[in-house]
Amino acid sequence: MRTVPDRIRHTLSFEVIGLALIIPLGHRLFGLSPEAIGVVGVGSAVAATVWNYLYNLGFDRLMLRWTGSLRKSIPVRVAHAVLFEAGLLVLLLPPITWYLGMTLWDALAMDLAIAGFYVAYAFCFNWIYDRVFPVPGLRHA
Repeated sequence: MRTVPDRIRHTLSFEVIGLALIIPLGHRLFGLSPEAIGVVGVGSAVAATVWNYLYNLGFDRLMLRWTGSLRKSIPVRVAHAVLFEAGLLVLLLPPITWYLGMTLWDALAMDLAIAGFYVAYAFCFNWIYDRVFPVPGLRHA
């Protein structure tokens, strides 16, 4: 298992890099002011940071219980990223709808586009992170 400091480094680096990418992309793609997308981005990042820590801790514990290993195959990595984003979508949709004054459908479309970006980003980030900061004694696929 990863240590608490390692999990904190993982979570914070994931969110900081994600924000650096999503604020300019959100501004260009959705026509929102950088301030509006920034508030949504930072608020979402705070919620996602807490969710990321808890989700990854729970995911690793379940993997250990079910498989006896933390080794993640490509299909497990895809499921990991998709499930993370689905949970985050459920958490974030109501406050985003309210803050931006959008219809639920418009906010859902925007949130799904952002979630799609983050699924790909999470897959790539976690794969790279596991290679740069491997769990001692664990070989990755």
